[in-house]
Amino acid sequence: MTIFIFAFVAMLLVVAGMAIGAMVQNKPLKGSCGGLNNIGMKQDCSICGGNDDKCEKEQERQLQEKAAAEDLAYDATKSK
Repeated sequence: MTIFIFAFVAMLLVVAGMAIGAMVQNKPLKGSCGGLNNIGMKQDCSICGGNDDKCEKEQERQLQEKAAAEDLAYDATKSK
């Protein structure tokens, strides 16, 4: 029974680590080499419509907005 509990906890840690890594990287998930691209269903993507550049442009736009928002911030902790 202890082996089952250890294996279950280990799997939970692995899944949690993968989820945290996906959130920290802030990139869209990409399919594997055997995904929908190989069976001709890529154009059915509701996000990019089969155009990978749309995802990249959207990420760049979000990064620019984030940088612009940081430029507007004032750090009151720094003294002159």
